Amino acid sequence: QVQLVESGGGLVQAGGSLNLSCVASGSMFNFYTMGWFRQAPGKEREFVAFIKHDGSTTEYGDSAQGRFSISRDNAKNTVYLEMNNLKPEDTAVDYCDADKYYYRVYDKTHGGSSWGQGTQVTVSS
Repeated sequence: QVQLVESGGGLVQAGGSLNLSCVASGSMFNFYTMGWFRQAPGKEREFVAFIKHDGSTTEYGDSAQGRFSISRDNAKNTVYLEMNNLKPEDTAVDYCDADKYYYRVYDKTHGGSSWGQGTQVTVSS
């Protein structure tokens, strides 16, 4: 089973940027649709973005649209999330997710789901 390790979170002021990374194990990364979700304390898990296995399709949740950018480097087994113009409401633990079946529609409610441990993003006002 795929293992995922997120990194890149931290403390940033409102208006700043962070770049998150998620490294996947194994040799089949180029078949995986990859996604990002986030969850703030006391809040429901929220879809952030996904990218298809070949990068042909990306989609974003409403809160991420226009500010975040998902990308991937299949040679590095890595998916990225560029987060710009961060707001205090972006404070959450961000989780990487893998869907191993490239041919199916990505589940923006539940993800793939193969979750990493998450990386904390904290945005101060």
